[in-house]
Amino acid sequence: MEKKFKRTTVTSALPYANGPVHIGHLAGVYIPADIYVRYLRLKKEDVLFIGGSDEHGVPITLRAKKEGVNPQEIVDHYHKLIKDSFKEFGISFDVYGRTTSKTHQELASGFFRKLYDKGVFVEKTSEQYYDEEAHQFLADRYITGECPYCHSQGAYGDQCEKCGSSLSPEELINPKSAISGSKPVKRTTTHWYLPLDKYEPWLSKWILEEHKEWRPNVYGQCKSWIDMGLKPRAVSRDLDWGIPVPVEGAEGKVLYVWFDAPLGYISNTKELLPDSWEKWWKDPETRLIHFIGKDNIVFHCIVFPTMLKAEGSYILPDNVPANEFLNLEGNKISTSRNWAVWLNEYLVDFPGKQDVLRYVLTANAPETKDNDFTWKDFQARNNNELVAIYGNFVNRAVVLTQKYFDLKVPELGELTELDKQAFEDFKDIKTKVENLLDVFKFRDAQKEAMNLARIGNKYLTDTEPWKVAKTDMNRVGTILNISLQLAANLAIVFEPFLPFSSAKLRKMLNMESFDWTELGRRNLLETGHLLNTPELLFEKIEDEAVEAQVQKLLNEKKKNEETNYRANQIKETVTYEDFTKMDIRVGKILECQKVPKTDKLLQFKIDDGLEKRTIVSGIAKYYKPEELIGKQVCFVANLAPRKLKGIVSEGMILSAENNDGNLAVIMPEREVKPGSEVK
Repeated sequence: MEKKFKRTTVTSALPYANGPVHIGHLAGVYIPADIYVRYLRLKKEDVLFIGGSDEHGVPITLRAKKEGVNPQEIVDHYHKLIKDSFKEFGISFDVYGRTTSKTHQELASGFFRKLYDKGVFVEKTSEQYYDEEAHQFLADRYITGECPYCHSQGAYGDQCEKCGSSLSPEELINPKSAISGSKPVKRTTTHWYLPLDKYEPWLSKWILEEHKEWRPNVYGQCKSWIDMGLKPRAVSRDLDWGIPVPVEGAEGKVLYVWFDAPLGYISNTKELLPDSWEKWWKDPETRLIHFIGKDNIVFHCIVFPTMLKAEGSYILPDNVPANEFLNLEGNKISTSRNWAVWLNEYLVDFPGKQDVLRYVLTANAPETKDNDFTWKDFQARNNNELVAIYGNFVNRAVVLTQKYFDLKVPELGELTELDKQAFEDFKDIKTKVENLLDVFKFRDAQKEAMNLARIGNKYLTDTEPWKVAKTDMNRVGTILNISLQLAANLAIVFEPFLPFSSAKLRKMLNMESFDWTELGRRNLLETGHLLNTPELLFEKIEDEAVEAQVQKLLNEKKKNEETNYRANQIKETVTYEDFTKMDIRVGKILECQKVPKTDKLLQFKIDDGLEKRTIVSGIAKYYKPEELIGKQVCFVANLAPRKLKGIVSEGMILSAENNDGNLAVIMPEREVKPGSEVK
């Protein structure tokens, strides 16, 4: 039997305060969260919507270093920019806080100290990269080098932004410090770790047995992590920006941002409700829902719940409706390449059209798989759906009422079969939308709301009151009464999705108050009720506006290609002796298969003329294994072996990289004997 809760705490992922937010953030996290919260409020449920900026961590220090300012200046600037953007788009937080607040520092420190005093953490000494010129240990993002998979330069120690592979600093080829450019050395350092492995049996039962209702993408990712076996995860870092580790002898160490950030949900609640925050986080009758993107699933489903479980007094998340990623014009959104639609820029280019973007992003929501945003689709959905269906119906209904009945709701007369069918078609709208919103299917719920507009549009087209007016004004009154009742229902049902348009429509219909429980009623507007002057709900978006946005992206793409071209210019001159140290040979591919649980890697068995050797290469995006079996390729034969995803790779297959990032394997023009040397 489903548990009933007294209240709901809703959180949305804390964006890094090192840059503005883009449509990927909006589609993946904040619009779904806002729709759900608005829906609960309409049902008069007790709900709290918590947001805020994540103001610690390496990305912020990197931005500060790049701009030559201190990290506090960076977070102050972007916290305000992000907060203002969310407000402009109607993201209705009860509080939007920050992790540099005194309240957060005290709560996060106290939380760590409680777990420390309980003996939860494991203390470990290990070797980590250290910059001898900058005199500091290097976080993963402070280490760059060549990606072992796609071999692009400038990959970070935690991820290659070119091919998307997750990395560790040890996997980088020729790592260097992002601070000084020098080659880092290994030094010992001590940190505290959260022993996820000890909580694995509990996590397995709690998630895999007790939360099978979670979205397949969330459940599946959790199962994959648990099946692979969980490992202790560091909760501290050697950095000078963050919350100091509250332990004697821990000078120069701060709480790792993934440990610090989710506690911001709690501290922001405490900032808002200093006397009653605990009921939202500790009362078993409170339901906790996290809205996040798929890159945060492991933190919100495994790490943060383990922290809360270890502390002992907090409730655990009841659901984590994470979305997949939204791509832009067929390519992954990239902040570093400026391949994004920034919310603050959208507001300048499309003033007053927040609801258009909300509608399109919900219609394209990446709920169970990655989805794509294109400007042509944006234009089509606005012009063909919001304008031609929803806006057209409302405008016709109100304008005809103005023309024939002086903006007063006419009387409902005898019903025809068409009238009865219209009422029948929308009477279940409340149940249909609620059933979908209750299980976080926002895309389908919005589709049901738009179906109501389709019903209204079709009804007006079928009944043709402008023609009937020539012979039977009573009949016209009935048609417009029904149309206006449909419009009033639209003002209610679209409130969670398109709050600005719903407010505009309610003003037109002179609906001073409305109630979600009335959704589906046939008499929301009484006979004689006076409407206000009609105005267009939505405006057509012309080709020029969309073409300008596409051109802006194309300009960025060209700029990136030029940057890549410059980066790929001829490298420093090497001596002939240096070149002869490389042993490049031709090998025949005997076997080829995808490396499990990776998207980029292929594992090869190659005949090198003497023996069979294994090589791992990050070209799975460009070749299918069966395409390569039997082919001859050029490879570096004397490259030091490297372990990639647990497989020892004994060489490197050579590929040519195009300006667009596509890779083509280097093959001899005609077949030669395996082991032949490339000179």
